[in-house]
Formats: sequence, structure tokens, C-alpha cells
Amino acid sequence: MRTPLLSAALAASALLLLAGCAGATTTEPAPAVSAPSDGAVSGECSYAASGQPAVDVTPPAEGTDQPTGEVQVVLQTSAGDIPVTLDGERTPCTVESFVSLAQQQYFSNTECHRLTTSGIYVLQCGDPTGTGRGGPGYRFDDELDGTETYPAGTVAMANAGPGTNGSQFFLVYDDTKLDPNYTVFGTMSPEGLAVVQSIAAAGTAGGAPDGAPANPVTITGVTVG
Repeated sequence: MRTPLLSAALAASALLLLAGCAGATTTEPAPAVSAPSDGAVSGECSYAASGQPAVDVTPPAEGTDQPTGEVQVVLQTSAGDIPVTLDGERTPCTVESFVSLAQQQYFSNTECHRLTTSGIYVLQCGDPTGTGRGGPGYRFDDELDGTETYPAGTVAMANAGPGTNGSQFFLVYDDTKLDPNYTVFGTMSPEGLAVVQSIAAAGTAGGAPDGAPANPVTITGVTVG
């Protein structure tokens, strides 16, 4: 469905609407986001079952060692490689989940289903169904401290409200103003950012400010380390 030109505020709401909740099957507006939570304070990560997984995967097991530093990954895509540094120190639960999904080939051969070109500037990926509704069958808490910003190069989790992180994430290709409600868990390299910017330069299919990329982009695999 094509939407009229979005203001920054409307675009931010749309990011919530088409987000990475685990197995969500509704397009009703997401609830208002409350004050930031700090999912890492307890030192424990919890991955609660939620909905049907888009691809059968196993959540990270309780009691496993969480990342404690930087983790290097490469998103291998049909448009080129996107190297990313994940911040395991600041967002251990998010990085633990992402790495687990990558190692289980969850992201392999999946399309980045959404590009926004007005108000917010992101490429959204991580849903094997390509609908914006798919997730891994579990959800986990935000890892926020209220200082989050979203400059070009940021990698952050999409969500449908507090505590609804699943598998969907977005790659910020130009400085974007959003409330600090989306867990920032990594940064693209300059070369990776250039790849996403080249994808964005082609716009969306049909030219709307929010839709599928005009040039389809597939994540063919994710390497870790």
C-alpha cells in the first residue's frame, strides 16, 4: 500500500508499525512507547516465546555466556557486503540473539523488505517472510539508556513497542531523528554504509517514500567473527 509523503513524526510511527515484533500478525497502530527501559541491568537475557517463528530456530539458552565486547559480522547481500561492528558490551542480549540467529542461518536468503526515504532514512531487514510481520518466535527486552541517537551508519532493532524485539533491524543510511526507543546495537563500516546508500539512491518500488526497495536486496548470508 502506498502512503502519502510522511513527516518525520509519521515516519517514526510507521517504523513502529511495520516492525520486528516476534511473529506479529496485526497492522493495528502500536501502543505509545513508554520511558526507556534498561534490559541489560539485571545481567540476564530472557527470550520469551511469542508467535510462530518465520523460520524454525532455537532461542539462546539461559545461562550461556553473553558477548562482552565488539563482535564483527558481515551482512553478505546481493548489493554488496555490509560489515558491521556489534556492541556486545552495551547491548549483550541483542547481540547474543542476532549472532545466534545468524549462526542458525535465519537471515540467509531473506529480502530487506522496507526502505524509507522521507523523514527517516532506513533500510529494514530481518524478516524471512518479507512482509514486515515475521519474527523468530520469541521476543526480548529493549537495551536502552535514553541517550540513543540514529546517525548514518547506525544499526538498530525495529520494534512494535517496548519489549517487542525479535529479528527485524534497520540500517540507517542518513542522519535520522527518532525518539530513543530503538536499541542501537551496532555500526556499519564506511564501506557498508556506502552499500546501503547505493540501495537507497534507487528509491522504492513505485517511488513512494516508504516501501520495498526499487532494486530488491537479499541477505545471502551473515558471517560472524
